[in-house]
Amino acid sequence: MSVAEFAAAQYTRAVGAGLDPHEYRRVTDGLTSLSGWGPAFTETGHAYLRRARKAATSVSAGGYLLMAARWFHVATLAPYPEAHRAAAEADHALGRALAALEPGARRVSGEGFTGWLRGPADALGTVVVVPGLDSAKEEFLDLSSALLARGLAVFAMDGPGQGVLASSTAFRPDYERIVSRVVDELGVARVGLVGLSLGGFFAARTAALEARVAAVATVSGPFRLDWGQLPPPVREIMAQRAGGERAARDFAREVDLGSLASRIAAPLLVVDGGRDVIPGVTNTEPLARLAPYGTYLSVPHGDHLLGNARSDWLAPLADHFVHVLGGGEASR
Repeated sequence: MSVAEFAAAQYTRAVGAGLDPHEYRRVTDGLTSLSGWGPAFTETGHAYLRRARKAATSVSAGGYLLMAARWFHVATLAPYPEAHRAAAEADHALGRALAALEPGARRVSGEGFTGWLRGPADALGTVVVVPGLDSAKEEFLDLSSALLARGLAVFAMDGPGQGVLASSTAFRPDYERIVSRVVDELGVARVGLVGLSLGGFFAARTAALEARVAAVATVSGPFRLDWGQLPPPVREIMAQRAGGERAARDFAREVDLGSLASRIAAPLLVVDGGRDVIPGVTNTEPLARLAPYGTYLSVPHGDHLLGNARSDWLAPLADHFVHVLGGGEASR
C-alpha cells in the first residue's frame, strides 16, 4: 500500500481521534514513503509539546498536550521501529494534560492494565473504555468527553497488548479477567463498558462473563473472526500484539461470540458502520439479536470506527449509558 493510500484509509480514524484534518493532510502530503509516517507524526507531537512549554495558561498547555498525545498515538498506526517510544510519549503527554486540566483525574494501574479515571465523585456511574487491535486510550478522548459531559465517570484504559502496554504484554482473549481487576481497583459495584473495534469483542465477552457490567456498547466490534479472511495488515498487527503468528491464529480462533451473546444480561448497544470493509466486523447484527436486551444501530455510510459518522452514533451511545447507569434499566 502506498503512503497516499494508507493516509486516505486512516483519514477518518485520525480525524475521529481528534487530529485537525488540515494539519493531517499537510503532514501526510509531505510523506514520500510509509516509513516516514511514524517520524513525521512523532515530530508533530513534539511540536505540540513545545507549544505547551510556551503556553501562557494551564488551559492552553493542557490543550496542546492532549493534541500531542493524539499525534504520538497515530504515529503508531503504521509500521514504526520506535512505536513503543511513541506510545510511551502519548501516555506521558496525556498524563501531563490531565494534571493541567483535571487535577482530580487519577492514574489507576494493576496487573495487565493502566489508565486514567476521570469525572465527578458523585457520578451517575463509571464507564470503562476499552480500545482494540492497534488503538489506545489516547484515541478515544472525544468519546470520554461525551460521557463526562453527561455526568459519568470514565476509566480509559490500555490492556494487554494495547497502547503503552503493547511492548511488554500480549493480547489475551479472556479480557474479562482484566476488566474484573479494573472494577476491583476502581472500587465500584458496577460499571458500563464500551469497546471499540476488537475492543468490542472484549467488551461483549466481558459483559457475558462479569456480572458487574451493568451496561455495554460495542463500536465496529467483531462477532467472530476468520484468520484466513483478515487482510494481511490486520494479521500482521495481530501477530505483533499477540506474540507471533501462531499465537495470533489461536487468538483469532477465540474471537467468537456465538455461544456468549445470549449470556449478556446487561442492556447492549451494538453500533456498526455499513461501509466497514474489515471482514468480521461488517455485520454484528447477530450479537444484538442474540443478546436478551440488545439494540442494533447501523449507520449505512459509516466506516470502521465510524469516524466519518460521529453525529450518528456518539450521542446515542453516551445517552445509552446515562439511561442505564442512571437507573432507567437498573432492574433488568
